[in-house]
Amino acid sequence: MQTFHSIRRHQVLLAITLLFAAVNLWLIYEVAPVVAKQEMAQKIFYYHVPLAWNAFLGYTIVAITAGLYLVKHDPKWDIWSLAAAEVATAFALLILMTGPIWATPIWGKSWSWEPRLTTTLVLFVIFLGYFMVREFAGPYERSSRYAAVIGILALIDIPLILTAVTWWAPEVQSHPQMEMANQPSAILRVFFFSLFSFTLILIYMLLYRRYVGALVYRRKIAQGEIDHV
Repeated sequence: MQTFHSIRRHQVLLAITLLFAAVNLWLIYEVAPVVAKQEMAQKIFYYHVPLAWNAFLGYTIVAITAGLYLVKHDPKWDIWSLAAAEVATAFALLILMTGPIWATPIWGKSWSWEPRLTTTLVLFVIFLGYFMVREFAGPYERSSRYAAVIGILALIDIPLILTAVTWWAPEVQSHPQMEMANQPSAILRVFFFSLFSFTLILIYMLLYRRYVGALVYRRKIAQGEIDHV
């Protein structure tokens, strides 16, 4: 049986992803300008924001594939949905880690219960519950259906995160209300390269996790671990 990395297109994708990641590091630390008020802390921007956008993309894939699973009852969509949930949640964890790294020198503290951070944390916690439902909610089909519903409903939180800086009053905001169109071109070029680089990482991780998920599903079928309700 072919392994994931023995497939030619996966080898090519991995090589391209690693190349872009290496170039991205060089651009961030050698080419991107240093912002006077933030100095080197601003470099986190080139990780934090692409991580956030790709986490939201991953969670959107979760909702779409979960909906397809509920409609078609085809396990392949459930496998895709779980793969996207795992990768997106890994990205979300990195968001919650890189945010405090930036905030510590800029705010003087690592965390603030301001709207965008809080709604992002809520999304992360929702998906911790999602994984618990998958693990403990009973037979495969039942737990997958329950998880699919959670994955779809969780999508409601993403618009709240994206619009948090405009929906809540300015006095409760700590997040920078950055207008990308107003950024210097030197910053924008590196930012969009980083965004594309992290998107390649998302695609690679998603494909790999789907491959592993399909193997796990077939093993459970063979061992009789999946009971139908």
